[in-house]
Amino acid sequence: MRTIHITLTAILALFLLAQCKPEPKQTGKQQADKIQETDSSIIDPVQEDGADEVEKEMAKDTFQLTEENAIDFFFNYQKDLKVNKVRMTTSMGTFTVQLYDNVPYHKANFIYLTRQGYFNNTMFHRVVKDFIIQGGNADNKETAQKRSEIGRYLLPPDTRKGHSHHRGTISMPSSEINNPHMLASPYEFFIVVTDPGSYHLDGEYTPFGRVISGMDVVDAINQVPVDDGDWPSQNVYILKAEVIK
Repeated sequence: MRTIHITLTAILALFLLAQCKPEPKQTGKQQADKIQETDSSIIDPVQEDGADEVEKEMAKDTFQLTEENAIDFFFNYQKDLKVNKVRMTTSMGTFTVQLYDNVPYHKANFIYLTRQGYFNNTMFHRVVKDFIIQGGNADNKETAQKRSEIGRYLLPPDTRKGHSHHRGTISMPSSEINNPHMLASPYEFFIVVTDPGSYHLDGEYTPFGRVISGMDVVDAINQVPVDDGDWPSQNVYILKAEVIK
């Protein structure tokens, strides 16, 4: 049985963020680097939401998320969220995800990171054929720097809201380092491509949304050649992620 994990990012000596991978071994590019829809409708990026002003104020104070403040921050952040869709433009096409309202911390986290521009220029760094594609990491200094500026934190699992890992589900992997409670690692995500789903993941990881358009793009990414460490032989980039109405 396969489980989800993510690559340990260590591109900056002073910045280590605990991550998980589906399997304990690390080979190929993942081990060497140790780092990091097509939607035909026209949808304008969200330009207004009270949370935008909060982010501006946080930026002025060089605000950073930590283990101590993350839960309170996202509890307050999600109160005024009136959006629940994110469009991801990749080097292989565009897909859109809709986030579940009853998984508030994970929804708020994904919206917040999108608005911070975190996902831009990251990659689908792990692809397991007919199972998942996993994104939100990259082998560049830019991504490690953005993580450092946003902060180091984990999220509590939220697995009892009635959501399963159906095909097209977007879910959040968990860190396995010093993490007996399976806290979710916030910077990465995976999308299930298994038909009808990968239900052995239920109860272990937190589904927080689903692909509502562009699943053909997700499937295409899942079929790219990979090395022994499941890293695509040719990088698949998230060129831009944006919150949409």
